[in-house]
Amino acid sequence: MPNVINKFAKYVPLLDEVYKKEALTSVLDSDESLAKAGANANEIVIPKIDMDGLGDYDRNSGYTNGDVTFTNETVQFNYERGRMFTVDAMDDEETAGLAYGKLASEFIRTKVAPEGDAFRFAQYAGTSGVTTATGTLSTGADVIAALRTATTNQDEAEVNTESRYLFITPTLKGLVDDLDTTKSKEVLKRFAQIIEVPQTRFYTAIDLKDGKSTGETAGGYVKHVSTGAGNEAGKDINFMIVEKSAVMQYNKHIAPKVVTPEANQDADAWKFGYRKYGLADVYENKVAGIYVHHKA
Repeated sequence: MPNVINKFAKYVPLLDEVYKKEALTSVLDSDESLAKAGANANEIVIPKIDMDGLGDYDRNSGYTNGDVTFTNETVQFNYERGRMFTVDAMDDEETAGLAYGKLASEFIRTKVAPEGDAFRFAQYAGTSGVTTATGTLSTGADVIAALRTATTNQDEAEVNTESRYLFITPTLKGLVDDLDTTKSKEVLKRFAQIIEVPQTRFYTAIDLKDGKSTGETAGGYVKHVSTGAGNEAGKDINFMIVEKSAVMQYNKHIAPKVVTPEANQDADAWKFGYRKYGLADVYENKVAGIYVHHKA
């Protein structure tokens, strides 16, 4: 049995690679400083500073006094999801190992990564203060014009140009590619990277199914449906521009888990679990770094 457990343990770093490859938003993961800030709590405390601008210098009285204000922004982790699968023990040890590898990798590729992306996009799109635009983009020229408006908006807001990422649907990216003009190429050069996002992951709001209630046992997520006045339905996103330093994106805890048939108190079966706990949010003073264009 220890050999089988060791086999499972070897899959864990491979599963991390699967996630990084399949998760389109992993390019926005925050650096280690954010990880350290949230190492011992369910929230992150972010120091903020505000200060007065320059004033006149007087040759007799000297400097004009200014004020500096230090405050803290507290952000709680907002994503905690998991799932447990059971595989009957009648499978032999080698098959169990293969089953785990196949099950886990497919689960991450088809369920975990898409939901993680959808959650992050919806969180960023729904943040108060981010710039939004609506409209139908039917041609490549429409897309280029919308992208030009977006980049100009961020330029005027002095958003860092070196780390802007463009997330766009394959359909719209194809319209731009078909233009193949100098103008279209110049607009696309404004981004550190262009990442195509399937529409199924690209909504302004989603609902996470709990996996156990009636109608939600399949788990996963769906585009949010309006529940009445004042509750707007999720919209299809056309494209989103994200300046990397504007977001707090951190997976605090990702835990693949294996329970052997001997340790399983419920059945003579292997149990394979996966849990993910993390954060996706936008800094209050960097909302200009997010631009969302969605359908009406």
